[in-house]
Amino acid sequence: MSQDLQIIRIFRVALMALALGAASPTLSQGVEQSDLGSEMEAIEKALTPYVLPDTGPFRADQIVIKNNEFISLWATSPHADARSESFTHWDEEGEVNVACAACHSGAGFRDFHGLDGSEPGVQGPIATGGVVDCATCHNPGLAQVTEVKMPSGVMHPVSPIEAACMTCHSGRQAGSAVAQATAGVDDDTVDSELSFINPHYRLAGAIWLGSVAKGGYEYPGKSYSGRFFHARPIETCASCHDPHTLRVNENVCSTCHENGEVDAIRLARVSYDGSGDLSKGIRADLTANAALLMTYIEAYSLEIAGTKLLYQDRYPYFFADANQDGRADEKDGKAVTYKSWTPRLLRAAYNWKFVTADPGAFVHNPHYAFEILYDSIEDLAGPIGEDMADIGIYR
Repeated sequence: MSQDLQIIRIFRVALMALALGAASPTLSQGVEQSDLGSEMEAIEKALTPYVLPDTGPFRADQIVIKNNEFISLWATSPHADARSESFTHWDEEGEVNVACAACHSGAGFRDFHGLDGSEPGVQGPIATGGVVDCATCHNPGLAQVTEVKMPSGVMHPVSPIEAACMTCHSGRQAGSAVAQATAGVDDDTVDSELSFINPHYRLAGAIWLGSVAKGGYEYPGKSYSGRFFHARPIETCASCHDPHTLRVNENVCSTCHENGEVDAIRLARVSYDGSGDLSKGIRADLTANAALLMTYIEAYSLEIAGTKLLYQDRYPYFFADANQDGRADEKDGKAVTYKSWTPRLLRAAYNWKFVTADPGAFVHNPHYAFEILYDSIEDLAGPIGEDMADIGIYR
């Protein structure tokens, strides 16, 4: 104890002794000095104010708030990217239209499922500026959503954690829409009434469910794989994807696969692209077969439909390339939309977009993706004189 503190303590004790002596002049008579000292110490202790310690379990600046970590992770994800096309496409209009709001705004999602107290279904336009926020996936009312409607009309049961993902990652169209649009038209006759049907983007849920959801155009007389169960307990989106960053946890893959690197994983000892190369991952085979389908789409469009088409990653996606220079034809300064669709061409183009719109198709349901691609190639090969046995790919 410092000298100053000692002086202050002595002064305080003296004051208390004087106070007690004035109050009771006989206090010191017959009382031992040690007893008086003990009383003085007790009084001093009682009068000393309590001071919070500098350290301890309740220091506010040292309390870890877990939500801060999760929010930081979420902020790095596409769900939080307020500048992306997914959330800014409607800025000029000032509102997200009803058809898009359920997946392109957190408020729209809650409105769609009635989590905001309204009736299920988006009741009206939603203000722009929203993203897939915390309340989208963490709303307690989401537990009451037990099924989600696929674009095909199929109602599929979901757990609460699946409901948030499946609502927005199952596409906007299904093979049934293609079948309906092409019904009653000769397979190889150009129909000016036909236009490209876009299954939309990031439709992992539809790929995952396979023939259960009937997201792809399924050719009559063919059988198709249903939901890809992968391997227990890989049963939900969050089994592989971090729910906040959305990134894949490759450590999950290495639990079963000898090489946990995603691009190195194979489905089976079958060369689906016909190359015979089993050293590459199944993703490469699927990518090769998708590219092959596009080659046949372009060949068919030129040889049978009479006008070559060109795909570009912008609406309406398929453009005319009549002079075959690899660029979209232009009229009045605008790219010319492809109009020479036949039913056969439309089905194949839809299936190509359906598979390639999900970058993770090789994991979500490679069986269904390979079947869809193979059957589309086979359907185009006949009219242009190609034999599937010579092509050499596998279904």
